[in-house]
Amino acid sequence: MAKIECELHGNFDAILNTLHNAVMSGSSSASVEDSSNFYTGSARCVVRTYERYSYFGNGRVSMNITLLESDGRIFLFAITSGGSQAMFFKVNTIGENSFLDTIRNAVSQFV
Repeated sequence: MAKIECELHGNFDAILNTLHNAVMSGSSSASVEDSSNFYTGSARCVVRTYERYSYFGNGRVSMNITLLESDGRIFLFAITSGGSQAMFFKVNTIGENSFLDTIRNAVSQFV
């Protein structure tokens, strides 16, 4: 597992679109598996689940991106998982870190 947790600054929709475009352009096998949107009062939360093939792990790796806006503040939680071939413990996390790397530059624009 690899993750990014941070507060971002900017326009919520622009951040979401930038992250989405970074994931989709970062790998020819990337796909959106599902999404969810939630609004209440001044809070807004979106969840996106992506998958892609990992050559290092010879399997699929997933990334969940949660973007939360509340009281004018925006928070990002991005977590990757999968790609290891071991049965009881993880042999490598290269695929997970590599998938997370697809959004690192996009995130740095808004930190």
